Amino acid sequence: MLSALTIHNVVLIEKLEIDFQRGLCALTGETGAGKSILLDSLGLALGARAESRLVRKGADKASVTASYEIAPTHKAYKILQEAEFDIDAGEALILRRTLGSDGKSKAYINDVPISANLLRQVGDSLVEIHGQFDTHSLLNPIHHIGLLDEYAGLDEKVHTLSQYFKAWRSAEKALQSAEENAQKLREEEEYLRHVVEELHKLAPQQGEEEELSKLKLSLQNRDQVLEALNAAHGYLTAEGSADAMIQKAYRVIGRAEDKIGEKSAEIMEAMDRASAELDAARSIIDGMFMDMEDQPYRFEDVDDRLYALRSAARKHECTVEGLGDKLTELEQRLETIEAQDDILSALSIEANKAAQKYEELALDISDVRAEYAAKLDQAVMKELVPLKLEKARFVTALNEKPRENWGEQGIDDVAFLIATNPGAEAGPLSKIASGGEMARFMLALKVVLAQVGSAGTLIFDEVDTGIGGAVADAVGERLAMLAKTHQVMVVTHSPQVAARGNHHWIVHKSGEDDVRTSITPLKSDQERREEIARMLSGAEITIEARAAADKLLEKAA
Repeated sequence: MLSALTIHNVVLIEKLEIDFQRGLCALTGETGAGKSILLDSLGLALGARAESRLVRKGADKASVTASYEIAPTHKAYKILQEAEFDIDAGEALILRRTLGSDGKSKAYINDVPISANLLRQVGDSLVEIHGQFDTHSLLNPIHHIGLLDEYAGLDEKVHTLSQYFKAWRSAEKALQSAEENAQKLREEEEYLRHVVEELHKLAPQQGEEEELSKLKLSLQNRDQVLEALNAAHGYLTAEGSADAMIQKAYRVIGRAEDKIGEKSAEIMEAMDRASAELDAARSIIDGMFMDMEDQPYRFEDVDDRLYALRSAARKHECTVEGLGDKLTELEQRLETIEAQDDILSALSIEANKAAQKYEELALDISDVRAEYAAKLDQAVMKELVPLKLEKARFVTALNEKPRENWGEQGIDDVAFLIATNPGAEAGPLSKIASGGEMARFMLALKVVLAQVGSAGTLIFDEVDTGIGGAVADAVGERLAMLAKTHQVMVVTHSPQVAARGNHHWIVHKSGEDDVRTSITPLKSDQERREEIARMLSGAEITIEARAAADKLLEKAA
């Protein structure tokens, strides 16, 4: 519960400290006294939007501190622990917010700086504020499914369903992406098969380009080499060749050897060596002739092979040496195409499993919703009787959405409908109910839904506007019943509602030039009687008003 509220420099409040108790806490006062400022201040501490207009004129900074005592199992601790905030369950929570005149704010829990968003999450779990015009979540059907789920205790299941839905959508997205990729691959399958066949026929070998380049250069000079060798061979073997002349010279020297003397032997040895060298030259030439005549390659064939390899390399944007790797890559892509059916089948099975998992839980949740929708209708109808709406009908409409509209919250559309007259068709709350009826429907629904909410403190801001007499008394009774399980604070102008309070404060304004708002607890029965009498009769309190106030207090007691 909210145990204390401290306010500094908020609008008309310079400094205010309030200690609250359990039960029904009534706040009354004349119009314009500043009751709304109290709620604005509390909202600031709970993480509401910070506006510089809230800072008291002439002050540099406003601050609000709200202290809470809650059970160790309260949702607020889970929120903080998930945000990695170091806190023990059961530890008191002190929410503080400061706001500068420049509009900049800071948020704290137990004096530890936090984000305004985290402060708002914690604040939402601690307090629910229902204002006279604060009916957005109840009037807008988009919020109805969440309210029904909270009433049915489905929050955890719906959270799990949300995860299932995301997994299903993710699996479907993966399948769709794979199908699109498979289609693209199938479109290029024929081309891939063609180029793979081409490369298989080409059969490029490692190091082949270098070998062919050398061979091409050799074949390119073949004719010129053969011509030169042939001519040289002719010169070495023709009549009158050097060898023939050496032989003639050898014979001449041999016949005159005895006359020449010792030198003749040297001359003949030298001519023997020359003849042997000429024989060696002829032998080399003959060997080259045989090798080149036996060579199996033609220049044109080698040139064509080199051209084919280099053309394929250009086509596939790689080197001739890289053609083998390119062939492997293309074969793998073909294998991927051939495996697409298996891949798509596996992804399809995965998506179907995810869809089935989602659908099973969604149907289970839908059944629970239907069960609790009927219970909610009965509970609200029961609350409408004392609010003088016994002829009205409240309906929680539950309809299955088209499959394509299924979502994280499930397969259902939920809408709160009412019919104010017997036999009339039920319709949206905002279009059927009058202003006074609207307030009573809201209260009935809030009384029922508040019983399952996590917030231990409920604040009702002038929800009794526009009603009086027995209806106002019924509103007070509903709030008093609610206060048995919750701390309920009500800002009211209704004496019937104020009389039901377990605790009572009066908000008043003082000063002319320096106007200030203050709040005073009414501790005695006499003080309460005077305030309720004022609410009944106005500025001049009559004997009759005091007597009526006594009756209201006696009835409430």
